[in-house]
Amino acid sequence: MSVTAESTTDLNRTRFYIDGQWVAPRGTETQVALEAATERPLGVAALGTETDIDAAVRAARRAFDEGPWGRATAAERATVMRRFADALAARGGDTAVLVSRENGMPIALSNAFNGDAPAGLLRMYADLAETLPLEEVRPSPSGSTVVRRQPVGVVGAITPWNYPQVLAMMKIAPALAAGCTVVLKPSPETALDGYVLGDAAAEAGLPPGVLNIVVAGREAGAALVSHPLVDKIAFTGSTAAGRVIGAECGRLIRRCTLELGGKSAAIVLDDVDLDTFVAGLDNACFQNNGQTCTVQSRILAPRSRYDEVVEAVARYAGNVTVGDPLDPDVACGPLVSKAQLDRVLGYIDLGLRSDARLVAGGGRPAGLSRGWFVQPTVFADVDNRERIAQEEIFGPVVTVTPYDGDDEAVRLANDSEYGLGGSVWTSDEERGLAVARRVRTGTIGVNYYLQDLGAPFGGMKSSGIGRELGPEALGNYLEFQSVYASADQLDR
Repeated sequence: MSVTAESTTDLNRTRFYIDGQWVAPRGTETQVALEAATERPLGVAALGTETDIDAAVRAARRAFDEGPWGRATAAERATVMRRFADALAARGGDTAVLVSRENGMPIALSNAFNGDAPAGLLRMYADLAETLPLEEVRPSPSGSTVVRRQPVGVVGAITPWNYPQVLAMMKIAPALAAGCTVVLKPSPETALDGYVLGDAAAEAGLPPGVLNIVVAGREAGAALVSHPLVDKIAFTGSTAAGRVIGAECGRLIRRCTLELGGKSAAIVLDDVDLDTFVAGLDNACFQNNGQTCTVQSRILAPRSRYDEVVEAVARYAGNVTVGDPLDPDVACGPLVSKAQLDRVLGYIDLGLRSDARLVAGGGRPAGLSRGWFVQPTVFADVDNRERIAQEEIFGPVVTVTPYDGDDEAVRLANDSEYGLGGSVWTSDEERGLAVARRVRTGTIGVNYYLQDLGAPFGGMKSSGIGRELGPEALGNYLEFQSVYASADQLDR
């Protein structure tokens, strides 16, 4: 399937999924979703107001306090979650195509993260829910203590546009497994695909109010964060927005999980196998057209092999196929929007005006006058203190900086306010692991970088608070209660 000028607007989503029904919005604001590769209308979506958010939260509160979900057994919840997974899997191929049209994600990546991963996460957390002990009896000085795990309550989930389906499910799946109810606020930049989750939830028979979906902008998102009936916020997005959300949750004494920005480093050691490094550049440094918070957009190269590394990265970037994200041979699609294109081009201009050396890309690709495309771009000789080496660009732009010795490489890698991803490239894995353990970051790979959905994910420093994914994520959605009882409970 390819993107054409005949792309239609039959994907309109002008209702919100609230309390198990598709309901009319309280306001009148809408947004035309434009196809990233053609700039043509893809569909129209309603944008929610604070009143819509309030209705969704109240539905979630009723479902938690009065409905069956919070009182259901883990096995009962798991059964519904697996039906939800089946419904999503049946739509997975179409969903992946829709997301690629919305945000420019190459289709192979979209198939994995928007088509397959959401159903996989639901199944994983359904399994975990069935094996998690909800009560444990411990001896105490006065008899016994029953330690209980309880769902935290109503969860407000706020998700970005770059990996919209999987990032939503990284919050929804553990929340449902724990017995929570959810209000999801997807990003307006990808306003259409979020409602696929509502279609699948309705088909799977999730009880009314367990999952509610309202696409909305910042003001409505702020209303979700501060709503008095919300117990926890799970947010993925920019560090700037995360600071505001974290401050509000602190004021309200409200739980929050924040997965924020990154400016990660790929440390190339002097014994690197360059073929291995170049083969990993797509996932590590250029994934999703650079629209990935974990990309290692700072490449640190040993001075003894610096020219080799620069030449290899420049050659790779110059050979990347840029074009229609639905073409399986395309490795770099367009950016999500005109605003994002302007942001990335602004950083490229900043690099061109610095002392850095442009060795690949640097502008719009020839022959692609429509769509928000930018060439994969590489700057060499970049001082790590430069803005293009310190600020998150969120496009296919990488910098290369020389270093002398492993200690300086680690120092440069850690010389960032962020700590989300990273990689080390070497022919000696033990040496690579030793270097990786010294980098202050939440995730890091040795000779590859590929996120493991079964392991905890999150950031250090300004890259966030808390962890998602893996069994550890269930703890984000559980409260502990200690019940002091007699010693008779120890024998039961």
